[in-house]
Amino acid sequence: MNPLLIDFPNAFETERLLIRSPLSGDGLMVNEAIVESYEELRQWMPWAHTLPSVSDSESNVRQASAEFLLRKNLRLHLFLKSSGQFVGSSGLHNLNWEAGCFEIGYWLRTSAVGQGLMTEAVQGIVDWAAHHLDAKRLEIRCDPRNHRSQHVAEQAGFHREAVLHQNTRDPQGLLRDTLIYVMLRLPNGTWGYPY
Repeated sequence: MNPLLIDFPNAFETERLLIRSPLSGDGLMVNEAIVESYEELRQWMPWAHTLPSVSDSESNVRQASAEFLLRKNLRLHLFLKSSGQFVGSSGLHNLNWEAGCFEIGYWLRTSAVGQGLMTEAVQGIVDWAAHHLDAKRLEIRCDPRNHRSQHVAEQAGFHREAVLHQNTRDPQGLLRDTLIYVMLRLPNGTWGYPY
């Protein structure tokens, strides 16, 4: 099926979060979170090699909004329901619509770390992908040195399936490994890992 013809909600909620697609005007909030969290982000995120301006962030948000509508990349913004504060970004990337295979990526602003928000967001995204995108396989990929990212994957119920040795370079240009965590839709319709 043509993914452009798949209708699904561009926003949903978890216990503490409103999770929605990027919208024009989000750039300032995103930029503030990146500036706050830059020292942590630049260790792990290839896109965080330089500190963006507000206009850079707004341009990036508008590109992400267009890609969401075109079903090329499903970036999602995370907001606290209690205050409306932007706390991070997640979403589905490397979309294989034919196989129902999607990769979940994420980052959280520094002031929101340690509260279980990203685990909650990932669990919400799994549910959203299962009910609306006919997902069959969800992956989380991370650097083995990024213990917080691993913790989120494990807390969200993902199984460590593989280690790809020296398969990519980190933001500093050094060769690194990649851990692959997986959750599968099982024959009985539940999510887990059969092995």
